[in-house]
Amino acid sequence: MEDLPDGIDRLASRLDALEQRVCALEESVGVTSPIAELPRPVAAVQPMQQFPTATAVGVFSLLGRSMLGIAGAYLLRALADSKVAPSAVVATVAIVYALGWLVWASRAKSGDWLTGTIYACTSALILAPMLWELMLRFSVITAPVAATVVAGFAVAASVLAWKRELAPVLWVANLTAAALALGLAVASSQVVPFLAVLLLMVLIGECGALLGRESGVRIVVSLAADGAIWGTIFIYSSPESTRATYPKLSATTLILPSLILFLIVGVSVVVRTVIARKRITVFEAMQTMAAFLLAASSLLYFGPAGSAVAFGIVCLALAGAGYAVTLMRFSGAGEKRNLAVFATWSGALMLAGGMFCLPAKVQWPLLGAWGVAASWAGTRILRLHLELHGLAFLLAAAAGSGLLSWALSELAGTPAGAAGFAVYFITFCAVACYAGAARDRSEEWRLQAMSIVLALLVTAAVTALLVQEMMGLIALKVIPGAHHLAFIRTLMICLAAMGLAFGGARWGRTELTKIGYAILGLLAVKLALEDLRHGQLAFIAGSIFLFAITLIVVPRVARMGQRVRGVGIRLAQ
Repeated sequence: MEDLPDGIDRLASRLDALEQRVCALEESVGVTSPIAELPRPVAAVQPMQQFPTATAVGVFSLLGRSMLGIAGAYLLRALADSKVAPSAVVATVAIVYALGWLVWASRAKSGDWLTGTIYACTSALILAPMLWELMLRFSVITAPVAATVVAGFAVAASVLAWKRELAPVLWVANLTAAALALGLAVASSQVVPFLAVLLLMVLIGECGALLGRESGVRIVVSLAADGAIWGTIFIYSSPESTRATYPKLSATTLILPSLILFLIVGVSVVVRTVIARKRITVFEAMQTMAAFLLAASSLLYFGPAGSAVAFGIVCLALAGAGYAVTLMRFSGAGEKRNLAVFATWSGALMLAGGMFCLPAKVQWPLLGAWGVAASWAGTRILRLHLELHGLAFLLAAAAGSGLLSWALSELAGTPAGAAGFAVYFITFCAVACYAGAARDRSEEWRLQAMSIVLALLVTAAVTALLVQEMMGLIALKVIPGAHHLAFIRTLMICLAAMGLAFGGARWGRTELTKIGYAILGLLAVKLALEDLRHGQLAFIAGSIFLFAITLIVVPRVARMGQRVRGVGIRLAQ
């Protein structure tokens, strides 16, 4: 009886082995056994041997086919080298052969990325070296023909890959086409046909993005087109002796590629953001700026004499369109990025247009007037970007007209002489901008910063004008010296500090009060660096007396302004 469990175990093992043999025999003849449907222990259905997986077998099979394709390419290469067949026939067969592998890659299943990638790489490895030799070594095909082949390769890959949604095929084909276009353009010195290929690829990529078939490969293609156009501008803007191998090109031929690139990218961005209401991407913003700079460079380098004025007019027109879009189209909370990008472009285009197309004499006054208009419009319709642009225009006008340098020399350096019309006009514009700015700036730090910058500009300009006028009055009686100038500067700056403290408290302009207190620190530095070094004893005493009085009066003046403000508020109620 003790041997009974062992016997039962041996019997069960033999039954399992018999069951497996019966199932194997019946499966070989296509009969389903009822025994196979019975539940079996897990250990009984484990495979007896380990065979290679289907994935490994498929990879080796794909690689084998790919190597056969490359072997066929070498055979065609040997035929071309041996002159057995006409070179034109061999070239045609080779190109069709490479495109056939591309079609084969596109016939892969949607989820089978490995097959599509390997066959697309095979097509690229066949086409690239063969096209290179056919054009550069054997001279069988010309640059336009080679460019046509590359373009056909890229177009065919895009159409086939989009239809079956095979991203790897699209990537391999576009990378190959872009590299071929760049390489053949450099090696053959024939840039125009291959620039056309790159522009066509950019157009295909932008069309795909508009149709909802977004692919990251358009970034690489756009960068290749940018590099090719920049290289063309660099080469043809250099002395003619440095580009002996490159053919002569007309100005239109040199300008047209960059203009086409900007048109493609610009239209795509406008359609996606303004019409389709999609958020602009970082790449689209950067690529649009790059295309614009390339177009501007080519126009200014190779265009006729009046190109700068025409470019300025175009910039002003684009700026007007950009401002219209920001005001009428981008108002939703989800369009903040679009608003910021288009507003920045509009402001930069306005500045560039004014500098290029306006005469020097009216350039800065008009910029100052634009600053006032933008600042007031932004305050009235609550558009922060317009206020920022108004400040930018005003600062550009102040710097370009010489107001900043003149005010600095009047307040801290050697006086530069009488102020001109531009200085007075820009000072008036600065006062107008600050007067029209909103008073309550407590909720937005950017508005506070704008108010401080405007107040500093107004304070510096007005104080410098007062110093100049006072020195002119003194010059009527005596010949002014360095001690006179130091004392007058101290007097005007003290008056400015007291006026700012009072005005800031009276009108609720906290930035004015802050600037008034900050001026006290600057006064102390000025006394040590200027008055004590260049002044006479009487004038030094006068400057110190003024500084002491200012220290005492400024806080009291600020409190007085607060009381006056409180009385005005109560009367208004």
